[in-house]
Amino acid sequence: MNFANKLTHPIFDLVSKIADEKQIETYVIGGFVRDLMLNRPSKDIDIMTIGSGVELAETVGKIIGDSTKISVFKNFGTAMLHYEDFEIEFVGARKESYSEDSRKPHVEDGTLEDDQNRRDFTINAMALSLNRATFGELIDPFYGLEDLRDMIIRTPLDPDITFSDDPLRMLRAVRFATQLYFDIEPETFEAIQRNLHRFEILSEERIAEELNKIMLSPKPSYGFKLLDVSGILEKILPEVTSLKGIEKVGSNAHKDNFLHTLEVLDNIAKVTDNLWLRWAALLHDIAKPQTKRYDPKIGWTFHSHEFLGAKMVPRIFKRLRLPMNEKMRYVQKLVELHLRPIVLAEDVATDSAVRRLLFEAGDDIDDLMLLCKADITSKNRERALRYKGNFELVEKKLIELEEKDRIRNFKLPITGEEIMEMLNLQPSKTVGIIKDTVKEAILEGTIPNEHEAAKQLAIETYQILQI
Repeated sequence: MNFANKLTHPIFDLVSKIADEKQIETYVIGGFVRDLMLNRPSKDIDIMTIGSGVELAETVGKIIGDSTKISVFKNFGTAMLHYEDFEIEFVGARKESYSEDSRKPHVEDGTLEDDQNRRDFTINAMALSLNRATFGELIDPFYGLEDLRDMIIRTPLDPDITFSDDPLRMLRAVRFATQLYFDIEPETFEAIQRNLHRFEILSEERIAEELNKIMLSPKPSYGFKLLDVSGILEKILPEVTSLKGIEKVGSNAHKDNFLHTLEVLDNIAKVTDNLWLRWAALLHDIAKPQTKRYDPKIGWTFHSHEFLGAKMVPRIFKRLRLPMNEKMRYVQKLVELHLRPIVLAEDVATDSAVRRLLFEAGDDIDDLMLLCKADITSKNRERALRYKGNFELVEKKLIELEEKDRIRNFKLPITGEEIMEMLNLQPSKTVGIIKDTVKEAILEGTIPNEHEAAKQLAIETYQILQI
């Protein structure tokens, strides 16, 4: 089969000429070919040659022009350059072998066959020739094109060897299945289950990288169900697997919080590609197993799971080597606050309660409201509609109070330094009490969020404290 008509990027014509001049076999291979066959956009092109990929990249770079920057990675025998918004990597064909205690291969020069043999999945092992005589010809020894058509993920060689050599490929199998909405071929899937012990040689950073890609897929629940059934999820996120199951006392049963969590995650995925909001969706009920109690009067309860869940977030992020910065704090905040808008929607939303929510959520209030709407997974249509209607009222009040009181991320209109200077005070507990009193008064709506009102209340509070 020939796909020359698909190789329209000018880099292919340029590389073809150079390859013929140098009399070297050259191919475009891997993910770009897969995406080309699926008509998926791709900005990453892998060009493989039988010889030195670095030399080929340098020759290409010279012809493109002096402004072309070439990044050479000598340890890997690869080079990379950017051309017309594409990232193009050049590599020599290679053969790989592995030791028991590492996923880093021993690499030596190889043939096209060797290079295709080392690929993780059949759909990533296809190559298109770039030499003039065979330009666009598909080399597909493992029938990757058929697997694309059948929507199947399978390994080119023995899956047990493939996954034992590099256990990250087990996560990649789930990731590709999730991104493409493919099935994992049964023998390949069973090999994942047999080789879970090999996860011990993986770094947390690489695990997190694949998890994030699964999280960013159009329907992440598909990936998490595969992770669960395969046994991978228990290895990397046991807190999530502990959400599984329904416990029943008499006729009282709680919902399966694992399935609920995945539904919330999918709901968020429909409206935003914010990775960290998706993490908040995954972890929002993470502490329910620890807080689950049965009360004969009211049924199953999960009191304070939002607060315990917020405390669990840093531990999970640290273990997975996820960023321990404002991104983690953002997830932690949303987990802690995720019930607050729901409580407001269930009850009469007082101005004071809405002000406090605005104050605590700050600029993340819109994301918090998205999470809370996604959290409505009731199959009772009447109840779901009532919740959504109440949320609209809460959102309306949020907008009104934000415009009126400017509470979002507000700073006290009077500083501690000004209080000390005005009242001739030194740093002390008294200054803190005065500031808290002013803040509470603004949040309660008893004084406006203005300097003069805050100043007057500070004076009055100090006078009361002196009595």
